[in-house]
Amino acid sequence: MKVSLVVPCYNEEDNLDRLFQEIDAVLDQHQIDGEVVLVDDGSSDKTRDIISAKAAADNRYKALIFRRNYGQTAAMVAGIDHAIGEVIIPLDADLQNDPADIPMLLEKLDEGYDVVSGWRKNRQDKAISRKLPSMLANRLISKVGGVHIHDYGCTLKAYRKRVMDHVHLYGEMHRFIPIYAHWAGGKVTEVVVNHRPRIAGESKYGIGRTFKVILDLLTVKLLGTYATKPIYFFGGFGFLLCAGGGLVASIAVIEKLVSNTFPHRFSMLLLAVFMGLLGMQSIMLGLLAELQVRTYHETQNKPIYLIEETISGAQAQAPLHQEAKGSEACAELPA
Repeated sequence: MKVSLVVPCYNEEDNLDRLFQEIDAVLDQHQIDGEVVLVDDGSSDKTRDIISAKAAADNRYKALIFRRNYGQTAAMVAGIDHAIGEVIIPLDADLQNDPADIPMLLEKLDEGYDVVSGWRKNRQDKAISRKLPSMLANRLISKVGGVHIHDYGCTLKAYRKRVMDHVHLYGEMHRFIPIYAHWAGGKVTEVVVNHRPRIAGESKYGIGRTFKVILDLLTVKLLGTYATKPIYFFGGFGFLLCAGGGLVASIAVIEKLVSNTFPHRFSMLLLAVFMGLLGMQSIMLGLLAELQVRTYHETQNKPIYLIEETISGAQAQAPLHQEAKGSEACAELPA
């Protein structure tokens, strides 16, 4: 069984040499037929040079060089698009994911599962800025998405390629792959994996990312539940708002008839209602825009990333022409 490791890299020059040593040790010790797809996501340090040199020297490695920074999801999509393995295993380049857990993921996959998610049960991150927001976000995602795993944010997961062929990613949707796989009929489980503290470089994550995750979750829920019948979603809210407005108007009319005074004293309440309605309208418009973006990507084959160079084996390969795969078209352009 061919295994493809996908490693998005962004300004990780201090961690890459040790990462390569650990990956090579696991592949050799367990005799895993594997390849490693390294994706440079527009790094400003020496990451590009390091992964290019590794790919040129080792036939098991392949380096994809982005023209600029497109984000972790785009880097992961590029790696998956260029992977040839039957199993895809993404992992971070910061050494917090332990490559020694890869054989355990493969063993669990052999039990008949399509997705095996890593669970950083003993997470080595700051409690306030990372662990607490992540715990709350994971509980919310499990509740809304219907797939009950503890750690959606853990990059270290194992996917069968046949399941990933039916998953289309854009934006920051990579953390929701288990939900998409479940909706496609895949079997999902999780295992506890080792998590290590970052020893070099700077974290690319912050507490602000939690709010982005919540907004992405709204999009996932809409696409999964109401993509073919949005009138049920928007119509339901519209009906409730109209009913509430009618009730408030009726109360105002009754008070006018009974006391012969118009209830102006509730100005703050009216302001709160107005602001709430305006906020809900903004969310609705945002969800509609997400639907339009999704439709645009899937019908126009718009690339979500551009590759400047692909390096594999003993020499750099000539850049390929534009490729299209559903909504995740790939364009590889000459340097």
